[in-house]
Amino acid sequence: MHERLRLRPLFAEDAAGVLAIYAPIVTDTVISFEEAVPSLAEMERRIRTGRERFPWLAAVDAEDRMLGYAYACPWRTRPAYDWTCEASVYVAASAQRQGVARALYDHLLSILLECGFVDVYAGITLPNEASVQFHESCGFTPVARFAQCGYKFGVWSDVGFWQLPLAPRDPLPPRPCISRSSIYLGKSES
Repeated sequence: MHERLRLRPLFAEDAAGVLAIYAPIVTDTVISFEEAVPSLAEMERRIRTGRERFPWLAAVDAEDRMLGYAYACPWRTRPAYDWTCEASVYVAASAQRQGVARALYDHLLSILLECGFVDVYAGITLPNEASVQFHESCGFTPVARFAQCGYKFGVWSDVGFWQLPLAPRDPLPPRPCISRSSIYLGKSES
């Protein structure tokens, strides 16, 4: 594990740190299918909007420098999908393979469970053996593969989806709610 790693909620004010990690993923890889790096204002908007319903987490060092971030977002938009979400994690190149992604995901998944989510999905542009191994080590199992569905940098890429069940199906489930999480709301942030 990265020395002196601290986990905390991610805020719109962290957008520059998020972009420092995310920009090279957009410009240099097919991990993200975005073609242009979002502006600072756009990333601030995404974080503010996303935090209304889902946890967004930062992993920072002792000087509060961003090492990585993770968040959840809707899996699909129709109300029947409210109990499922998609999770993503990104780690700075200098902090990879130091336990940052695992610490972020472990914390994120605990929050999602406490909020009332039943399933989490992760989409992975393939091939990406490191991401596949990471997600499977976290308990995700492959459930779908879409052949050549994304086009970027002159290449058609497959996308796979992995699923992690968090909780049993309740016949009358309450809707997930971020305010249900004592972990995320500050009683136990580190």
